[in-house]
Amino acid sequence: MNSIRDLTRDMHAADILIILFSCLLTIINLVFASRIPNWGLLIGINVGATILIVALAVTRHRTGSKFLGYIHDWYHGPLVFFTFKELYYMIKPIHFGKDYDDWLIAADHWLFGVHPTQWIYQFHHPVLTELLQIAYTSFYFLFLIVGYEFYRKGQMDLFLYFMFTCIYGFFLSYLGYFIFPAIGPRFTLHDFSMIDTDLPGLWLTPLFRAFVNLGESIPMGVPNAVSMAASQRDVFPSGHTMMTLVLIYLASHWKVRSRYVMYTVGTMLIIATVYQRYHYVIDLVAGAVFMFICVRTSWPLYRFLKIRFQTVELKYYQ
Repeated sequence: MNSIRDLTRDMHAADILIILFSCLLTIINLVFASRIPNWGLLIGINVGATILIVALAVTRHRTGSKFLGYIHDWYHGPLVFFTFKELYYMIKPIHFGKDYDDWLIAADHWLFGVHPTQWIYQFHHPVLTELLQIAYTSFYFLFLIVGYEFYRKGQMDLFLYFMFTCIYGFFLSYLGYFIFPAIGPRFTLHDFSMIDTDLPGLWLTPLFRAFVNLGESIPMGVPNAVSMAASQRDVFPSGHTMMTLVLIYLASHWKVRSRYVMYTVGTMLIIATVYQRYHYVIDLVAGAVFMFICVRTSWPLYRFLKIRFQTVELKYYQ
């Protein structure tokens, strides 16, 4: 146990959380190995990522390298995205290719009596489409803005907890994707291949849509059925809604200077999830529920991990 703590003293609580989630994904790969074609490769990637995280943390603190320090403090974003892509190869085969969009469509229609993405179409306008697509695509940059504000001011206690909460939130949303895989209304209630014709923007909309599609492994210029088959299962809950609400909550709680930007862009982003046909409204409701779970449980989990593993955070909270 002492040898483990000798390693974890140089690590962040977020490092521990990522390693634990990698262990969970590894267990899932083992349990469903008969269904997941590349389960061995995925496990190897998880093991390799764990080794790199430990090596990075230990080397950073024992050499005092500022360069490695920057990498250690900011590597989480790319790794969370790579974890998201690991789900791409797991969720669909685990469920034998079954999606639950019909359940989500029925829930929306029961709540509103209409299909919200079809109803909101009456308000479409190229300027509005452009603004909302920009807001939607700015999702990941918003976290960097708030995180950098803490980092620049040297508020490492807030920075480390902020990063931990964001990572924890993303992982919670990933669990939802495992339980209810779905692809969203742009494929089921609309023709995905016609979205640029149905919802034209001005200049940046096609480029930003292509950027989002690339992150979700959606091929371009193919029939709707092909896009549906290739798309990532990442609809329920709406991670964009959940994590935007988490971001707004934290920005408001700590009164960060950029909080009014978060309020404005965040509100537009949440509207865009439906307007741009990425999500059903029930996904947004689930995102709000997951957000509440995240902010209520993040601090107890953070406190437990940093004390249990004697992580480097302890020196910032003494």
